[in-house]
Amino acid sequence: MTVFAVEPEALKGALQARLGDKIRQIRVNLGEVTVVVAATDYLAAATLLRDAADLRFEQLIDLCGVDYSEYGNGLHEGARYCVVSHLLSVSLNQRVRLKVFCPDDDLPVVASLNSIWSSANWFEREAFDLYGIVFDGHNDLRRILTDYGFIGHPFRKDFPTSGHVEMRYDAEQKRVIYQPVTIEPREITPRIIREDNYGGLH
Repeated sequence: MTVFAVEPEALKGALQARLGDKIRQIRVNLGEVTVVVAATDYLAAATLLRDAADLRFEQLIDLCGVDYSEYGNGLHEGARYCVVSHLLSVSLNQRVRLKVFCPDDDLPVVASLNSIWSSANWFEREAFDLYGIVFDGHNDLRRILTDYGFIGHPFRKDFPTSGHVEMRYDAEQKRVIYQPVTIEPREITPRIIREDNYGGLH
């Protein structure tokens, strides 16, 4: 039996009916539905998305962090950190993007989805490592891409491009050592070459 994709507007209606006042914002853009919920409703909303008969989002196929501090050239108002999850219903052939903003910019915390979709495990570890978002209830929240002694979270907009430390092999100690960054920060201005009569123009 072929299952045809649900129209975005129909999915939007089903989400509104099921999630009700848990929805902070919902929109359809480019044929995709995005729903934003409050951090306090995040787990309950995720559970409904998985279990409701007309939604049945059995799979979490991606989860990432977002730092909105420079979004729209710094015109973004509201919480800085957001967690974005992409959910797939194989049985109903539909997708939804679920967003939740961390209420505290200084200590961004949201609930872990690992108990609902086990695929959240490594995605949440990545968002913790790169953005410093803490997932409450995650049973093994530790860095996954950077070194254990790494300082900071490299995908935050205020993280320096050069980082804080560099590593090199020390021949005398016969091991790799860490030291403060020795690269001087500089601004690179592209060189523009103008040719006379370029393209036959005078």
